[in-house]
Amino acid sequence: MRLKLKVFLLAVIPLLASLALIALAVSHQAEDLAARERALVESATMAAKKAELRHYVDLAQSALAPLYGSGRNDEATKEEAIRLLASLDFGSDGYFFLYDMSGRNLMHPRQPELVGRDLWDMRDGEGTPVIQNLIARAREGGGFVRYVWNKPSAGLQAPKLGYAVALPRWNWMLGTGIYLDDVQATIAQVDRQVTANVTTTMWWIAGIAVLSIALTGVCGLVLNVSESRIADAKLRLLARQVVQSQEAERAHLSRELHDSTSQTLVSIKLLMESAIARMGDAAPPALPKALDRLKAALGEVRSISHRLRPAELDVLGLPAALRHLAEEFGEHSGSALSVRVRGEVEQLPEEIKTVLFRIAQEALTNIQKHAAADRVMLWLSFGRSGLRLRVIDDGQGFDVAAVHTDPRRGIGLRNMRERLASIGGSFTVLSRPGRTQIVADVPAGALRRFAMKEAA
Repeated sequence: MRLKLKVFLLAVIPLLASLALIALAVSHQAEDLAARERALVESATMAAKKAELRHYVDLAQSALAPLYGSGRNDEATKEEAIRLLASLDFGSDGYFFLYDMSGRNLMHPRQPELVGRDLWDMRDGEGTPVIQNLIARAREGGGFVRYVWNKPSAGLQAPKLGYAVALPRWNWMLGTGIYLDDVQATIAQVDRQVTANVTTTMWWIAGIAVLSIALTGVCGLVLNVSESRIADAKLRLLARQVVQSQEAERAHLSRELHDSTSQTLVSIKLLMESAIARMGDAAPPALPKALDRLKAALGEVRSISHRLRPAELDVLGLPAALRHLAEEFGEHSGSALSVRVRGEVEQLPEEIKTVLFRIAQEALTNIQKHAAADRVMLWLSFGRSGLRLRVIDDGQGFDVAAVHTDPRRGIGLRNMRERLASIGGSFTVLSRPGRTQIVADVPAGALRRFAMKEAA
């Protein structure tokens, strides 16, 4: 065997082996991260839904309290209670139901054909004795049951989480439920994103392998004995580049994983905080505990760095979401933060809302960590020329030029700039002691382009 071929094989075989091991490691790590993330999403979501169900049942019991607490057991009082419960709902798929303890349906606002029927032996599509389980949990003082039930808005069977309590003096079981098909959709989306990111990473590794083999072959054609040391040095450099590329891909995969699930958990946290704020002192002790556990889960998921559309934008819109973000910032940082919205508020395309929200979020995080500011202003302006977001603080400021030239600093600013560039916007940073201003501009043309894309 010729020396050149030996050198070529000595370079290519270890390279291919290392790339194969890297590919296996990335694949294994991605599967492990995906499994943990699925578990975190499901656990956090189910905790939030259970807390929400308890809250709804507590509200229903509060509405019944004047009748049930009156001590009357006559039929007129019970009929009035049934009418009151039938009028309560929370959306097209949220309602309350009543059964007696023998399994006879007393009230079902979405399926009146069930009223008066004995459903004790009824089972769902998976064989679960739904009514028996709900009554058993109610006798135990209240509990949860998972089953499959018809979803009114879709007209199809869907997984559901029910919660039931007993009204023993009237021999009633009161319950309600929340459908879980959105949880399955979220987990499926996470799986799809993980699969796509892993596939992209594998293609990168394959491309690096092909390029590396080609470069090694070219080097092998011009190698001779006197140049073997130089070739070895180049191969070592190439191996380091492969490792660096692999680490960069892992960081990319981690960032992509975080940006999805993190915002889902943030949305759940905002809903729970809103529920606690509305309930005030009447909040059950389990609800703050569930919120604390959710915050812990959110911190763990953020370490995976996933891109996720912030769910609160879908519910509240960008101005309201920024106000809520400002409230959170004020609670955690102690700095005074004012939010001002100018111009006629428009419905923005989803991608643009997401980018601007994330820029505001990143800017406030940087202010909290580094600025030592006493006052922060967040301005959102709608105009004919487009949309402008400004974040201003009176902190200590920083050297913008130095941050741009130092690769170890300014990662957050680069992320904001890249995000804004992806939607056709421009990003400006001005800073001096006592005033730092971050300006994100989205021209009207970009707004129209994304609006037309969503409409299509």
